[in-house]
Amino acid sequence: MSTKDLTKEQSSLAVFRAKKFALWLFIIASIMIFASLSSGYIVYTANGVDKGIKIILPKAFIWSTIFIVLSSITVHMAYLATKKELTAKRRLYLLISIALGTAFFVSQFNAWKVLVEQGAYFINNNASQSFIYVFTGFHLAHILGGVIVLLVAFFRKTERYTSAQNIASTELGAMFWHFLDILWIYIYVFLLLNQ
Repeated sequence: MSTKDLTKEQSSLAVFRAKKFALWLFIIASIMIFASLSSGYIVYTANGVDKGIKIILPKAFIWSTIFIVLSSITVHMAYLATKKELTAKRRLYLLISIALGTAFFVSQFNAWKVLVEQGAYFINNNASQSFIYVFTGFHLAHILGGVIVLLVAFFRKTERYTSAQNIASTELGAMFWHFLDILWIYIYVFLLLNQ
């Protein structure tokens, strides 16, 4: 490896570390936001104004959970394929992950439709029900960002980059997607325990 190639690789590694650090900061900030929303819900319901959500959570949330867990598996498979430089498999697993992420997105809208049919609106007299829309809507914004990240990874021309750069890029996308998976499971369990 020439000195020029070594310098380029070191520069690429420095950029990856900076991006990874920024991603961790974003994850920590998101955790803090959801923790504050959770504590806000708990404090609000503890004051006796509302006694919880008082509705049955839509079955679409179960489908959402299945879609996002499966997508987390396929994102990991894409990462493993990237490490082995199996470009076709990487693209296939990313495509499946994008489809599952989109299915998650659609199932959330179906859940909102069911909530409206039950009489649980975003703006109503029971703010506990409004929290469902806040939790799921904010997570859905994250999912939209995650699907965009997966699309960028899918269309990335891997042959233009070194193996290390491709692995680093896929690792960042996988980290973000796994975070979204864990975050959804937390939200779903939290809502289940408070319905």
